[in-house]
Amino acid sequence: MRFGVLGVLSVWTDDGRPVRVPELKVRTLLAELLIHDDGPVPAGKLADDLWPGRLPADPAASLQVRVSQLRRALSAAEPGGRALVAYQPPGYLLRTTSVDSRRFLDLTARARATPAPRARADLLSDALALWRGPALADFADAPFAQAAIARLESARLAALEDQAEVRLALGEHTELTTELTALLDRHPLRERLWAAYLLALYRSGRQGDALDHYRRMRALFAAELGVDPGPPLAELHAAMLSQDPSLLAATSARTRTNLPAPVAGLVGRERLVAGTRELLGRSRLVTLHGVGGVGKTRLALAVCAPAPDEAWLIELTGAAPGAPLEAVAELVAATLGVRDDAAAGTAADRVADSLRGRRALLVLDNCEHVVEAAAELAELLLSRAPQLTILTTTQEPLGLAGETVVTVPPLDGPAAVELFTTRAGLRLTPAETEPVLAVCARLDGIPLALELAATRARTMPVHELAARLDDRFRLLGAGRRGGPARQQTLRATIDWSWHLLGAAEQVVLRRLAVHADGCARETAEQVCAGGQVRAEDVPDLLGRLVGRSLVVLSGGRYRLLESVAAYCSERLAEAGESDEVRLRHAHRLVDLAERAAPQLYGHDQRRWLTILDAESADIRAALETLIGLGEADLAHRLVGAVAWYWYLRGRLGEARRAVSAVLSLAPSREGMAAVWRAALELFAGSAVEEQPEAASADGEWLLAFAQWGFGDQDVVERRLGRALTAYRAAGDAWGEAAALMCLARSGFSGDMAARRRDAERAHALFRAAGDRWGQLKSTEILGTLAEVVGDYDLAARLHRDALGAAEELGLWTELSFRLSALGRIAMLKGDLTEAERLHERAGLLAEEQANLAAMEFAQVGLGLVARRQGHHDLAEELLRPWAEWWRRLGGTDGLAFVLAERGFAAEQRGNLPAARDLHLEGLAVAMGTGEPRAVALAFEGLAGVHVLGGDPRRAAELLGAAAAARESAGAPLPAGERADVDRISAAAARDGGFAASYARGNASPLDEVAERELG
Repeated sequence: MRFGVLGVLSVWTDDGRPVRVPELKVRTLLAELLIHDDGPVPAGKLADDLWPGRLPADPAASLQVRVSQLRRALSAAEPGGRALVAYQPPGYLLRTTSVDSRRFLDLTARARATPAPRARADLLSDALALWRGPALADFADAPFAQAAIARLESARLAALEDQAEVRLALGEHTELTTELTALLDRHPLRERLWAAYLLALYRSGRQGDALDHYRRMRALFAAELGVDPGPPLAELHAAMLSQDPSLLAATSARTRTNLPAPVAGLVGRERLVAGTRELLGRSRLVTLHGVGGVGKTRLALAVCAPAPDEAWLIELTGAAPGAPLEAVAELVAATLGVRDDAAAGTAADRVADSLRGRRALLVLDNCEHVVEAAAELAELLLSRAPQLTILTTTQEPLGLAGETVVTVPPLDGPAAVELFTTRAGLRLTPAETEPVLAVCARLDGIPLALELAATRARTMPVHELAARLDDRFRLLGAGRRGGPARQQTLRATIDWSWHLLGAAEQVVLRRLAVHADGCARETAEQVCAGGQVRAEDVPDLLGRLVGRSLVVLSGGRYRLLESVAAYCSERLAEAGESDEVRLRHAHRLVDLAERAAPQLYGHDQRRWLTILDAESADIRAALETLIGLGEADLAHRLVGAVAWYWYLRGRLGEARRAVSAVLSLAPSREGMAAVWRAALELFAGSAVEEQPEAASADGEWLLAFAQWGFGDQDVVERRLGRALTAYRAAGDAWGEAAALMCLARSGFSGDMAARRRDAERAHALFRAAGDRWGQLKSTEILGTLAEVVGDYDLAARLHRDALGAAEELGLWTELSFRLSALGRIAMLKGDLTEAERLHERAGLLAEEQANLAAMEFAQVGLGLVARRQGHHDLAEELLRPWAEWWRRLGGTDGLAFVLAERGFAAEQRGNLPAARDLHLEGLAVAMGTGEPRAVALAFEGLAGVHVLGGDPRRAAELLGAAAAARESAGAPLPAGERADVDRISAAAARDGGFAASYARGNASPLDEVAERELG
């Protein structure tokens, strides 16, 4: 699919058919995603831009609606369109490389890198032909689009200036004058346009007009800017006054250069090229700095194209590592053709003398192995040749005063994909999207690695290539033709950098490889010190490695690119240090986790969640180390310390695998690891055959918390009672709050007032402790209790409060549950469209986390909505799997509820035998728990069966019993839940004259009514 922003926002299929994107806010969303094509746009920013000044009540939910609408529009237009709009924290991105603005920038970059004027003119013509009008013309007044519009329009003007200059070189003087007159009317302060216009007039035989227009232009600049025109225009004016013969030449004097014409255009570097070119106009020494293989040389050549009057590429790889000044100067002299005359002084002096008075650009390529000599030479040449400019490429900056360092980063996701697919000759299909993204991510967006992988992709499927990247050095070891030997394989590229390091730097670098996702400075000191490296030396060594582009410092953490880490792991093994350093790393993670564990229950909860988020990959690596080395005690300590973190973050699958692995190392039916294994199975929606012994209040509470709604609820109640007693005796306020929260949620007594008191007490204790998760959970329960009694506005507010807390802490599992809860409220208030949307969004979140409990809540909610929409078959289809799930788990209240909903759907379809069986099973389950509201729901369902079966008297008696049951719990049926009861009551009154008053006055005891129904 192709997208256009160079004009009115437009979308086309690959075969050119226009795609309609309806609704302004959906088009705004698309425009925003296209503008930020370098990564995900935060959801908060998208919401602010879609609803400037007045956010909707639930911005996240409203944004999700627009995302769904955009996905539907793209999916309807072309297969795979839906997958183009992807969620990636902290927001959304558009996975496409086919945007006219990208094509425009690519063509203009290629034009500047092309020395032949006619070919350059053709490329610029193709680029400018992509414009269909002003950039984002339909969003010209939108604040969010202003920066992007300005950037694109500036790039368009620069391309027009390039085109004017190349047309001058081709001799198209007369035609240009008219076109440039109109362009200058709109952009009267562009010096390059004025230069082209004046030269076009002069070469057209209108020298007087050219001089007159220069005077007008100078007056305009003085009035508008308070400055005179810049040196290039002043020099042109002087040349016109003296009638310099060179002005009449079709082209300027022959450029002296050895810069090669690039074989292929750069991808994803348009802004970096333009920015570096601008810096070269202000700074005489610019350094392109980055890791090996990142494309510094290609970038330098693109920056220098078209070549200035004199530009030379000096390749320094011919110098030996650590070569002195004279050896490097000899390479420069040989390239420039400086005569080898010892009488004229040293090579450095001869080069400096030859460059004196010349306006030249030197590109010193690959300085990292001779950085001291290169720095000394650059300083000498710049001081002796005032018109000289130097551009260097290196993995380590020269460190000179006045040096402007430009870091060349790896390619971002979309640009990496574009480079890989272009070089591999792939037309990306939906099935290939994920493996291609995986290849680009695992190769860190390094252009050299991507090009080596692209060569492989021509001979093997992409998914196989992605799967084999664990052995990347063998896979990408066949090399490529052309270029220096160090760039012909991935290993050779990293070897080159490795051998330039000192012994201590090599030690620290290889030891850093044990970190899965980087580390802080203090951690590096603990893990990398030892032997010849002292802890106090590590920060300085890290700084050197960052300077050499082998370590990346980001967000206060030192990281290795994945390929560098793989290489260093091999070096660590060669040094015989793997087990020792990995165990040292694991000890550090155990200590950190045990410091973090108690903080996850208090005021610092959010900060420590963030800390553990940053360390989560290293926690996994440390656990693998401990298990692999058989360190059972440390492994148990680590799992015990981080299990609650895993639960809070919804990483149930990771937690289950970790706990099972530790218990397989050292089996036990006692201790918190065994308790956690059972609890995690229950959280994930799996049955537990045999529960472990809970030897502590924490164990009792955790098993009760996890087992709510499953199996024998008497056991749950006893566990909670024991835990509450123990917590109170120990003065453990958090534990007391947790136990009260579970009692309020479970409602064993059926007393609504008591449940509310417990929930409020739990919330107060959690607030005093500073535990936001506990406040969220107790707020959730208070919201559910408000829903039960029909206070839907209060329930919605409480659920929204809980939703906000879940988003603040990043508790995505809780976010899914809260969205479903808000969906329930919307349904009960009669907004079925909103209810369906909220449940769908909740289901997507649950699916992403593989959380069956959250998925059940969302899917059952969709079943409720479907039945209320009259889609009874769909309701049965949605509900049936979850009844089976509850049965497998030994579910209680949840099973009774799903059976009742299925029974109502069967009754409304006219299938009375099925309805009767479902309601009777639900009644049996409800009587087993003794929960009055569940019993009442089964009675109401059976009443519907009796009405349709011709026994309205019996139906009325059941309705009376149900009303009595609800009143006994302090929760009479609220208005939003009366639809079925009102429908059945009306039928009983119509068919037998049995009104609600009869039903209420003739209610029998619940046990008696149930026994009669169950037979």
